Amino acid sequence: MKSKYWLVLILCLGLNGILQAQTFKVDKNEVIFKSSQGDMRIQMCNDKMFRVTKSPNTFFPENEEWMVVKYDFDRVDYQVKAVANGNEITTSSLKILVLSNPWRISVKNTDDTLIYKETATCITGQPMNECVMQPDEHFFGFGERMDFLDQRGQKVHLNVELGRGSKPAVGGKDILRANYCPVPYFMSNKGYAIFFHTADPTDWDMGWSKRDAYTYSATGGDLDYYFILGPSFESMLRNYQTLTGVCPLMPRSAYGLHIGSYSGGTWKYEECTTDQYPIDLVHRLRKEGVPFDLLWLDSTWRLFNKKFGNGGCCFEFRDTFKNPQAMIDSIYANHVDMFGLHIRSIMDNGNHNTLFDDAVKAGVVYPKADCEGIINFFDPKATDWWWKNGVMRIASMGVKFVKTDCGGSLRFPEGTTFEKGFSADQLHNLFPIAYAKAPYEKFQDYNNQRGLNHTREGYAGIQRYPFIWAGDWGTEWQWFEPVIRGGLNIGLSGVGYWAHCMGGFEQYSPYDTDLYIRWCQFGMFSPVSILFGMDHPRYHEPWTYGPEALATFIKYDSIRYTLIPYLYSNAYRMYKTSRPLMTPLLYDYPDDELTYRISDQYMFGTAMMICPVTTKGALSRPVYFPGGKWVDFWTGERIEGRQHKSFLTPPDLMPIFIKEGAIIPKQSAMQYMGEKKVDEILLTIFPSGTSSYDLYEDDGKSLDYMKEVYSITSIKSMLKDGVWRLTIEKPRGKFVPDKHSYRIEAFWASKPLHVFQNGKLLKEILLGDLGQQEGWSYDEEMGKVWIKTNLTNRDIVQLQVE
Repeated sequence: MKSKYWLVLILCLGLNGILQAQTFKVDKNEVIFKSSQGDMRIQMCNDKMFRVTKSPNTFFPENEEWMVVKYDFDRVDYQVKAVANGNEITTSSLKILVLSNPWRISVKNTDDTLIYKETATCITGQPMNECVMQPDEHFFGFGERMDFLDQRGQKVHLNVELGRGSKPAVGGKDILRANYCPVPYFMSNKGYAIFFHTADPTDWDMGWSKRDAYTYSATGGDLDYYFILGPSFESMLRNYQTLTGVCPLMPRSAYGLHIGSYSGGTWKYEECTTDQYPIDLVHRLRKEGVPFDLLWLDSTWRLFNKKFGNGGCCFEFRDTFKNPQAMIDSIYANHVDMFGLHIRSIMDNGNHNTLFDDAVKAGVVYPKADCEGIINFFDPKATDWWWKNGVMRIASMGVKFVKTDCGGSLRFPEGTTFEKGFSADQLHNLFPIAYAKAPYEKFQDYNNQRGLNHTREGYAGIQRYPFIWAGDWGTEWQWFEPVIRGGLNIGLSGVGYWAHCMGGFEQYSPYDTDLYIRWCQFGMFSPVSILFGMDHPRYHEPWTYGPEALATFIKYDSIRYTLIPYLYSNAYRMYKTSRPLMTPLLYDYPDDELTYRISDQYMFGTAMMICPVTTKGALSRPVYFPGGKWVDFWTGERIEGRQHKSFLTPPDLMPIFIKEGAIIPKQSAMQYMGEKKVDEILLTIFPSGTSSYDLYEDDGKSLDYMKEVYSITSIKSMLKDGVWRLTIEKPRGKFVPDKHSYRIEAFWASKPLHVFQNGKLLKEILLGDLGQQEGWSYDEEMGKVWIKTNLTNRDIVQLQVE
């Protein structure tokens, strides 16, 4: 559209049959409609996404900066024209019909298929839209929901809280109401998404009250929302993250195992803490051969003072820590890459400082908050004060990140108002974002490397800072599968980095080794892996569950470390395309309605299907295979898709399957990132048709990847007429990776006749002799061909198997 304003007067038929006056004004990407019932603004973001704001007034709300970080878009090519019953806006991808009195829209794609239609709306008091729900429509997203994967037919309340229902003794929450990280966003299997751009508590009636309609409403504020056209879930998530921010790359070490510790004394055992306990823990982990890279100390490192007790933070170590600096130095000397501490947002006085008094005097805490002493993280000056006077006390000692617990703390008396236009309810939901942003950015600048922050609560946009964990769920079987579901839902809500306490967090019942093992197996195939529990005096340390549990823990932990090239490459893919690291099967198979109900299987990256065992003492579990072909990770068995099949599940085995066409890069097992040079990349491949994979490499720490300083190695596989060709290109890009050779394991049904490398015949070698010697072998039992090439990533490698 041209940038000049123009005005058109149209007469259209209102709901009451009387002709109503309607005018509109166009400027660049914005169309403002006016009528006697109020105004509506449509802002075009691109050809598949637009923003709608309905107002009873002659003005629209100011743009906020906490949820949405992008409001300026390139010029969109669109047209506005009058039609019989309103106006129509057309782009290359969609048609928007605008009706007035009240303002309603409907959206069609270019072949005139109805995608979305509003039937009623309210723009005062409690803003609301009612929409047509199609007979076979389903809804996914809404944040970290533990209740259901498909919310069709359900009622959902979104507000940062621990839940409003009855709370059990263990775990302290109700999965139907828990809302550590609500996100007012959903995706429909009909190829569109709605992002309700509000920080007010929202309610979503997704067919509970009416079988053919759904509504979304807020307790206050404006009716301000974005419509996003798909058709794919990935394209919808990409546009959503265009608005709210992408998932950045974490430091490479953060893709390894994170260990949390109470330093020997959890709640009510604080006097048992010592600065020697974390040192001994690190030594034991290294002695047992448990791979890990990050360590943080939870709550009880802090001095608990009289004003707020364990709820405040004075940034002083307890008196039981005799030499914290020596402790931190010893931890780093044992190859821990990043050390962190648990904090709270509430300032308290210590034995040697008066942080609370100083914060009040400096005016950096929120006045009238229910809990006095909460830092105003919305104010950059308050954040600077907090960093300089609080966090620097520990950052200067070598602490590289913090765990920002209790982000739902900010509450105000009812009716409290604030200058910036935010209500008390809105500030409550936005606070977790501001709280996580502050240390993420401050540590990033101070450490001169990628930021890291570990937070519990969140809201739309929290994915920028960069991960949340699922909160304090009890060590009980009843919480296990709901936690998996929460991870799938939050991934569909734009938060790609997510973690949970492996084995659960709170434990009041007898120890359950079976649950511990099963939960840890799942945890090693989660976007972020965290081992942490408050079960004094064991704290989920794997050797306390016996030698078999320890061996299984190390087995899966080691597998994760071998998969770092695969995981890291998928993390970069998430940064570029928004595909979560952990996706429900419906993400890749939206036309298969059976996948809508499966929340105990998921894709880890693009090629691996993970099937946690969530039943106590299970000797087997059924697995559903979507379309295509699959291969058993453990046995090499080939499985046709579109069927259910049961598999044996001994305690050390969690079913894992590889999708046809898969190319999975691996490295040798390590005790920590960088323990040894990666001089060989192992490629696990399931040849089928034509497939490809981009192996991503960078320096693992800096922000240079945002300046395109990285390398991509393109790997292409083609199986045709019984001949398989694999091509590994030279790395391309501004980053020069270390030199490494390649080893290939490919699932191959029968022993090959010939294997060629760059046109030359490779010799066959006995399977046990295939070490550094170039050649190939065949594993009859697993149905795999192994190929070792001495060519490196300085060469183009072309292999042919026939």
